[in-house]
Amino acid sequence: MGNEIHDFMPAMGDQEGPQPGPSWANPRWLSEVVDSDADLTAALDPTQMKLAVAAAAEKGGKPLDAKAIQQAADDSIRAMLLVRLYRVRGHLAANLDPLGLSHRDQPGDLTLEWHGFAGQEDREVFVGGVLGYDWVTVGELFRRLREIYCGDVGLEYMHISDTEERRFLQEQFESPGDTIQFTDEGKRAILAAVVRGEQYEKFLGKKYVGTKRFGLDGGESMIPALEAVIKHGGQLGVREIIYGMAHRGRLNVLANVMGKPYKVIFHEFSGGSATPDEVGGSGDVKYHLGTSTDREFDGIEVHMSLVPNPSHLEAVDPVVLGKARAQQAIRDDLKKHEQVLPVLIHGDAAFAGQGIVWECLGFSGVRGYNTGGCLHFVINNQIGFTTSPQFARSSPYPSDVAKGVQAPILHVNGDDPEAVTFACKLAVDYRQTFGRDIVIDMWCYRRFGHNEGDEPSFTQPIMYDRIRKHPKVSEIYSARLEKEGVIDQAYLDGLITEFTDTLEEDFKAAESYKPNEADWFGGRWAGLNKPVDPETARRNVDTAIERKLFDSLGRTLTTVPDDVTIHKTLGRVLDAKRAMFESGEGFDWATGEALAFGSLVTEGFGVRLSGQDSGRGTFSQRHAVWIDQNDERKYIPLATLPHGKFEVYDSPLSEYGVLGFEYGFAMADPKSLVMWEAQFGDFANGAQIMIDQYIASGEVKWLRANGLVMLLPHGYEGQGPEHSSARLERFLQLCANDNIQVCNITTPANYFHVLRRQMLRPFRKPLVIMTPKSLLRHPLAKSNADEFVGENHFMRIKSDMKEIADKNVRRLVLCSGKVAYDLMERRDKEGLEDVSIVRIEQLYPFPGDPLAIRLKRMTNLEEIVWCQEEPKNNGAWFFVDRLIEQAAADAGKPGMRPVYAGREPAASPATGLAKRHQVQQESLVSIALGLADGGDAARQLKSRKSSKKAG
Repeated sequence: MGNEIHDFMPAMGDQEGPQPGPSWANPRWLSEVVDSDADLTAALDPTQMKLAVAAAAEKGGKPLDAKAIQQAADDSIRAMLLVRLYRVRGHLAANLDPLGLSHRDQPGDLTLEWHGFAGQEDREVFVGGVLGYDWVTVGELFRRLREIYCGDVGLEYMHISDTEERRFLQEQFESPGDTIQFTDEGKRAILAAVVRGEQYEKFLGKKYVGTKRFGLDGGESMIPALEAVIKHGGQLGVREIIYGMAHRGRLNVLANVMGKPYKVIFHEFSGGSATPDEVGGSGDVKYHLGTSTDREFDGIEVHMSLVPNPSHLEAVDPVVLGKARAQQAIRDDLKKHEQVLPVLIHGDAAFAGQGIVWECLGFSGVRGYNTGGCLHFVINNQIGFTTSPQFARSSPYPSDVAKGVQAPILHVNGDDPEAVTFACKLAVDYRQTFGRDIVIDMWCYRRFGHNEGDEPSFTQPIMYDRIRKHPKVSEIYSARLEKEGVIDQAYLDGLITEFTDTLEEDFKAAESYKPNEADWFGGRWAGLNKPVDPETARRNVDTAIERKLFDSLGRTLTTVPDDVTIHKTLGRVLDAKRAMFESGEGFDWATGEALAFGSLVTEGFGVRLSGQDSGRGTFSQRHAVWIDQNDERKYIPLATLPHGKFEVYDSPLSEYGVLGFEYGFAMADPKSLVMWEAQFGDFANGAQIMIDQYIASGEVKWLRANGLVMLLPHGYEGQGPEHSSARLERFLQLCANDNIQVCNITTPANYFHVLRRQMLRPFRKPLVIMTPKSLLRHPLAKSNADEFVGENHFMRIKSDMKEIADKNVRRLVLCSGKVAYDLMERRDKEGLEDVSIVRIEQLYPFPGDPLAIRLKRMTNLEEIVWCQEEPKNNGAWFFVDRLIEQAAADAGKPGMRPVYAGREPAASPATGLAKRHQVQQESLVSIALGLADGGDAARQLKSRKSSKKAG
């Protein structure tokens, strides 16, 4: 049989006699062992096979002599290998390509000749219950295997290690009779859905000639299949489905699955908006928009939402999973994951090509990110824009990446709507039973180009010649149903006429349609709102806590349970914390953060923090999770607090996927403080798509508010290019329309207040914080107890730590973040009495008004300097320059512009040489304070002084 067998089965062992486990006298033993694949080696051992054959023959009244038993055993072994190979590789011979263009070589090991049965179709073989047979002819066994595994559905599942999962799928596929069975009523319902899908695309093409719609033409079988997910899922306990998909077929899903009114879509095609004009926002193209609705089947109502997405393929995937996780938490469904089902609809090229797909698959079994299984539906058009599959991937199927998490894969022919619907029902059964991801790979085609104005024959002339001649899905399926006597031509004509009449009525109604409400503050968002004006977005609220709560949290954060053995270093950390609460002084960054978390939980909010090292903290500063040193049990002090819920997770090593997941979680749950922490701030650039497309612009494009917090360690300590800058400039460049908040905070108390402000204001905006590294333990970056209690709140501007009378200030140095302490220490060392250091803690929305008030009080001010650690082409300089000038003008100082003090422009964000870093740092501080010449600051100051003298 050759060595090829080792590619898909274990080597046969040399065992003697029956092994412990199954009963060899039971003729069903072979079926049980091979079906479960628990011990294939034992099942194929010749000695054991002889015993099984003999027992079966005796029980069946077929006495066999020794030679006959030997022959029967040999036949059984070969038959079992045949069965095994069809289970593993039968999908390779399945009828999947509607166009017949996939020239896949039929595997030789799936033939009778390969197994030594050539011309022996009538030979009876013993299979011990496999496929429902004890004894069966070779021809019948072969026919049945072809019918099961090589029809319009091909199943990949033998890569799954769990025995019960494989047995479940085998039973679904290998049950007696036809696997795919629908009643006549069910078949007519499937046809009606296909007709709606086809006629809808045809109607849009006729009414909006040349307009992009990225139609589903060629893949309409997805419509009845997704309806089956809703109906069958509802019967199995699903009460909410969250969809994510790209542009292909999206308008069809919106209309024919989600139930978005046709007139609303037609209104949007005519240039209208789906929301009232007064709501504002930039809007987005219609094939990016989402919606939510309820549908009812058999008295069971299922809520559905389609998450908005950009053109960045698969970017929506983690957002859907995060939202699903949040909804499961809200529904108290995190143990069984039965009620909320995420469904992701992919393109074939994107599923194989986009790394975010794997990042999301990787969440499927991870604590804190598991959603109980996602249903992945691949619209396999067998082309990506203009690129054929053989040039777009290195694997036979686009779905092969899913094998990495042992997800079963159902390949199905898109020209067979019943097969596609069956595959989706089986997928829901599997997901609801095992709580794991599953993939449906629907082979279809794209009847037109990438969009309806594209010419695909430039690059795929043979494929599109075949497509032009290929009948539509409805034609193929209706002809089949006519042959079966389920419908006649008049029935089909009636379906088409009735549906097109409905579309015409809605087309006319779209002319007068006006949206009357926006839904973005309904449901769990009730009570929240959009800030009425920009100034509202900047306002503060009282965020201090009562002294009683402050003291109580102190006890929670410093008390070690008797049954927990902590690390000795953590013991010293807790001793220092106790000293803080006893003295009321010296509160560090981590303690201020823990007080914010604990107070919010006590007030009934949820707090969720995730990142690659968030439990301990990248810099061993947080210690939110205490690990017992004897047995590694986890103890989380803040999780013991009443009312709310505190969660902290060390995430998979992903930025793009995890950030998207947390954004989706925050999208669903505005009553939880949801935070993503980068290991180092610059690693956020791995998630730039999520930042650009969702965090910065999601509200203005799609009217979806979000309160996600990004914690990005930032600061120049000589750690090199990749451990210095969180790319502050990139976030500031995205700032407009009060879309996000960007802060670079310098005290634990102010950090405490900004986190609490995030939840206590009546609106939600994403918050980006440049969190510190060296300031985590800096002796000056401390707060006192009084700053957390009383009537305190977040300070957008922080005054100098040294009191300098406003009238004495001649040079004002504005800065943000860690450099403030370098400036103050050097200023005090040099004894400068006319230089004030003021920290801009919130860079956007920029605190222009309070800054102008301060500048107005400085009556003898001569110079304003902006000092930053980052190179001139990075950091905040180009963002704050004109804003500071405007504040000066508002303060009655027109023409006073800030000058720059910082590193020279550089392609790399920081040097990797410690000595060079130190020289640069000392230089920029000296220039900012007027202690040295050099750089832009010195040149500008000299120029200004010369101008004054000349005047």
